[in-house]
Amino acid sequence: MKKFAVSTMSFILVLFFCSSNLWAGDSEIRTEPTDRSSLPLTEPEMTEPEMTEPEISEPAETMAEVVPAVVEDAVAEVEAPVVVPPPAPKDDLTIAAELIEIEGLENYKKALDLCMEAVKKDPNNFKANWMAAQACRKYGMDAQELGLADWKDTCKLYGKKGMAYAEKAIELEPKKADGYYWYGMNVGIYADSVSILTALKEGLKDKTQNSFETAYKIDKYYEDAGPMAALGRFWYVLPWPLNDEDKSMDYFREYQKTEFFGTEDNVQVNVYFAELLMESSKTEKEAKALLEEVPKISQNKYWNKQAKQLLDDM
Repeated sequence: MKKFAVSTMSFILVLFFCSSNLWAGDSEIRTEPTDRSSLPLTEPEMTEPEMTEPEISEPAETMAEVVPAVVEDAVAEVEAPVVVPPPAPKDDLTIAAELIEIEGLENYKKALDLCMEAVKKDPNNFKANWMAAQACRKYGMDAQELGLADWKDTCKLYGKKGMAYAEKAIELEPKKADGYYWYGMNVGIYADSVSILTALKEGLKDKTQNSFETAYKIDKYYEDAGPMAALGRFWYVLPWPLNDEDKSMDYFREYQKTEFFGTEDNVQVNVYFAELLMESSKTEKEAKALLEEVPKISQNKYWNKQAKQLLDDM
């Protein structure tokens, strides 16, 4: 019994020392003392993060504002096309101008009829009068170029009518070139039909000269610089001693410097100028070059024929 008591006591002591070593910790592992008082007595309490409602920014536009805008855009996409009202009907003079621009004997005649009708409605209409004079000259000259059997009668009749319309235009607007220019041009087709001598006997020389010179002073670039070319031709075709080749040369040289020289619409100037240049051996070579250009710049049979005849005469 005493042995058992001693054994029991020995077991208790061993247990005590082992427990104290466990509390002290391993001296080789624990090198720094630990202040146990600094350790929390309990495990730290896990707190849930504070839940805050997300910040919602104020919308730039409210639904009340957005919906109408969306609707408007949708409506714009399906909006009915704008109905363009039909253009106002063209007046007779506008139609006449378009017909003259198209060219051709029938178009000139239609334009002439419209202009003459406009003059009947309003005799003091400046535009109607000068356009009637223009149409008379265009119609007569085209009849001549086409070689119609009655071209002389046409030029005589409408040349006279054209002069009358042009004189009225001059009376209505004496400071504008239209009436003066077309007066002289109608004298031209009239003289072609009755001869220059007959025209001179009728006193048309001074009137024609004054008309072209006045048009030149007002606007020498009118109708593709027409007054320049017209004066060049005028001073050449007059019979001696009325003609003046120096003046003719000056006007043709001036015209030659314009953008209108050597173009299809003004091919006749090549022929007229060449006739003058052929008068001198010094300019004969230049005349030939101008005539050779005619079929290259225009398909007009009349002026091609005139150019060929002059070349054959050289």
